[in-house]
Amino acid sequence: MRGNSTVIAALNKVLTRKLTAINQYFLHARMFKNWGFAELNDHIYKASIKEMKHADEVIERILLLDGLPNLQELSKLYIGEEPHEMLKLDDKLQSEDIRYIRDAISVCEAEKDFVSRQMLADILEQQENHQDWLDTQCSLIDTIGIENYLQRQL
Repeated sequence: MRGNSTVIAALNKVLTRKLTAINQYFLHARMFKNWGFAELNDHIYKASIKEMKHADEVIERILLLDGLPNLQELSKLYIGEEPHEMLKLDDKLQSEDIRYIRDAISVCEAEKDFVSRQMLADILEQQENHQDWLDTQCSLIDTIGIENYLQRQL
């Protein structure tokens, strides 16, 4: 099926963000695990896997539209050196991802590709839920302090 080149370009931008998130979340998860923070490891590792599934959906859609998925490009990784910084940087990445997805949704609407739009809307919902979780973690740290927060994560 011949797809619209503007939609394919927008999907490739989203794909770049997904590939970046996979790497950042995976490294942060393993850092949490190494430090003994099992709950943070589990949650962030699962987020990495969800990003992988999102990337797979986007790749399949680009291929269906006779486009070429670009897996060679990554955006900047924001790697933290301590837990609070890591969560803040994951939140920053998530905010950027949401912006790219919303932009791609607008492109799909303008080009009347409602199937790609729906796929992105489903991904957006999951992204917003993860950002809410990250925001909550950062708020908890601000409220109860990093020491009490990390004690809860053991």
